[in-house]
Amino acid sequence: MKVFGICGSPRNSTTYYVLKEALNKLEDNRFETYLFSCSGKNIGPCMHCDYCLEHKKCINNDDMLEVYEKLQQCDGLILATPVQSGGISSNLSAIMDRTRALEAVDYNILRGKIGMSIAVGGDRTGGQDFAHLKNITYFMIHGIIPVSGGPFGSNLGASFWSRDSLEDIKKDDYGFESLNRTLVEFEKFLKKYID
Repeated sequence: MKVFGICGSPRNSTTYYVLKEALNKLEDNRFETYLFSCSGKNIGPCMHCDYCLEHKKCINNDDMLEVYEKLQQCDGLILATPVQSGGISSNLSAIMDRTRALEAVDYNILRGKIGMSIAVGGDRTGGQDFAHLKNITYFMIHGIIPVSGGPFGSNLGASFWSRDSLEDIKKDDYGFESLNRTLVEFEKFLKKYID
């Protein structure tokens, strides 16, 4: 089974590290993974021009083309975002908005895939829940089944406190516990509904 991880951070630091750790754990359990980092990529915003409705593709010819391909191929999707202004990154938001072009081709193209959320905040309560809710809303809109680690620590997904430092996020045992719990459920859902 294929899992596609999108790192919505404009730099490869804490969010990238956590997503890479998640994908490594999945690879250890025989999942095929692919990581797309927004760092250094050119992904413009959706202009809502409706070009995709007529031509069945986006008018923008940028790095989103790679994302379209991987979204179609994957069985599971992990959205990882740094918390910015109490929500998701603008990079990840652009990817979400641009998914419209895929659904112009097939309205159900993402339906039935399994999704999980990772949110990394500089503060322990820096907006991780709001970031998760945005990711989960995206999943629901597109028919992706959202999975969390359950109550008591990973209610909406894996939440991290980075203290704005790569070294500090590596010490966030509580965050990694939430990641491990969420990954267990994510794998269960993939095996139950996709396999």
